[in-house]
Amino acid sequence: MTLSFGDYEIDVERRELRRAKTPVHVEPQVFDLLVYLVQNRDRVVSKEDLIASVWGGRIVSDSTLTSRINAARNAIGDSGEDKKLIRTIARKGLRFVGAVSIQPNEDEPAKVTDPPPDEIQEQSRRALPRPDRPAIAVLPFINMSGDSEQEYFSDGISEDIITALSKLRWFFVIARNSSFIYKGNAVHMKQIAEELGVGYVVEGSVRKVGDRVRITVQLNDVATGSHVWAERYDRDIADVFAVQDEITEAIVAAIEPQVYAAENFRAKRKPPDSMDAWDLVMRALSHYWRVTRQDNVVAQALLEKATAIDPSYGQAHGVLATSHTFSAHMGWEDMATATPVAERAALAAILADSEDPWLRLSVHAAL
Repeated sequence: MTLSFGDYEIDVERRELRRAKTPVHVEPQVFDLLVYLVQNRDRVVSKEDLIASVWGGRIVSDSTLTSRINAARNAIGDSGEDKKLIRTIARKGLRFVGAVSIQPNEDEPAKVTDPPPDEIQEQSRRALPRPDRPAIAVLPFINMSGDSEQEYFSDGISEDIITALSKLRWFFVIARNSSFIYKGNAVHMKQIAEELGVGYVVEGSVRKVGDRVRITVQLNDVATGSHVWAERYDRDIADVFAVQDEITEAIVAAIEPQVYAAENFRAKRKPPDSMDAWDLVMRALSHYWRVTRQDNVVAQALLEKATAIDPSYGQAHGVLATSHTFSAHMGWEDMATATPVAERAALAAILADSEDPWLRLSVHAAL
């Protein structure tokens, strides 16, 4: 059986990929992956489907899978920004979207199948709904060393940042499997943000020369197209893992307050009647940290609105409890009046989210 699309042909029996009748060299796994995608072009193929078919269900690393997908795209000239043949369907998998002509054998006529373009375009380009809290994607850092053997180091930095950011419970971090799909592909940041449903994107590069390494990193606000923060780190590499840990900690420590500040600025620009629970908490915190009686009253009012919109929002309850307790200690509220309000808010925080960091502060202050 021969599968034809554009200038390319896949001879399944001979296990040969040809372009304009000229053989194109591909590795066996890449060939199997390409055949599987073309033969299953009527649906979205998941990562699990590919592993089961191409690798027989064996354990396969994400980097191996990504490299094979990129190799398949390169083999059929589909490695530019506009994926016209192998399309990534965000958080779902891949789908071959080209028109395919099937030649079963010499006695049967060719059969042409066209993809439903409207359906494909809509499914792949439809922006995912943004979560109600900030979402961030960390793209694979680019290896600028000119040595493919150093790829592990740049990938390791990206993976460590994803892991560290995931421990910060107040915003969403896109999983490695989703963000690493874009490794080695020139895709516009706005497209990535729409496909992954994020408002912030972290990107960077790693250049390793001898015993020195330079890492650059940028935090981008996709909505405005601006750099929220950027930094460069130069280090001597005596212990690779120690340097990796040190730089990861420095990057995450810088990113968290920058996203907080950007979200606070965004919330201030929103009309009051269009703010969600997250926006209200962001605005409340900006008043809370001013440490004045009037600002504390404003913060409490905003937090009350946030808990009314989302009763399961642990951070809103925790900050509200802390605010009342702090107000009482400052003499702005009567202790007898503030304590039961703070206790109710603290208990609500416990029920909503027992691991929220504001919970510890609110329970310690209120109880």
